Amino acid sequence: METVNTVAEVRNLVRQWRKEGKSIGFVPTMGYLHDGHGSLITRARENDKVVVSIFVNPMQFGENEDFSKYPRDLERDCRFCESLGADLVFSPPPSEIYTPGFCSFVDLSALTDRLCGKSRPGHFRGVCTVVTKLFNIVKPDRAYFGEKDAQQLAVIKRMVQDLNIDVEIIGCPIVREPDGLAKSSRNTYLSSKERKAALVLSRAVRHAEALVGDGIIDSDTVVSALYDIIQSEPLARIDYVKAVRCLTMEDTDKIEPQTLIAIAVYIGKTRLIDNLIVR
Repeated sequence: METVNTVAEVRNLVRQWRKEGKSIGFVPTMGYLHDGHGSLITRARENDKVVVSIFVNPMQFGENEDFSKYPRDLERDCRFCESLGADLVFSPPPSEIYTPGFCSFVDLSALTDRLCGKSRPGHFRGVCTVVTKLFNIVKPDRAYFGEKDAQQLAVIKRMVQDLNIDVEIIGCPIVREPDGLAKSSRNTYLSSKERKAALVLSRAVRHAEALVGDGIIDSDTVVSALYDIIQSEPLARIDYVKAVRCLTMEDTDKIEPQTLIAIAVYIGKTRLIDNLIVR
């Protein structure tokens, strides 16, 4: 496995692979990798070559968010990528991605004004800008994103469609800890007491699954039940609990196939997300 930190190095390698007729799978990450990222890398092995980017993107963090505190361990991440069969890790400094005078952005006028987009203004502008740049640098055949960030997945799919970017976007299932907590780099922020309290998210998701399985399809009924569960945890503060359409993020009154039941909850100062996609 190779590790590079410049655009030129990535392009040189990709150019050679293309000459050899190789397909390329791409996993964009912000590092501090866990088994959720690992599942994406493993899935990407269906391609001839796998590229993983590790870049903590300053543009997608708000003014009072955790950019400076976001966990980083590049050496550990590279060992992890190599153990899973990645061929290349691209780990650029911010100055390589955002050169002096940078003033071009990618934004969506829909899908981003609700859920996480409403809570984190400008977040998806940063996501779309950096992902577009990474697609232009790596030129993958397929790119892999986790379904835990369901709104991000929908936004990227729409952006690729609208801008005619020649890449297939593949969503991969949520990976959980043995006790049910969705894997997240931000889980490291939690104290032992908060870590226990955070299980209220997966408990709520399981309850939503049970309700839908019992034939309850009224969105307000399900959302209200999840509110009750989450509010029973003293350390939890709800950002949102919503039932929306997977592709558009629009509210829906009835839970049908391709409905996303999404939750965002603060446990102490740490914001965590989880969801259920009704198949």
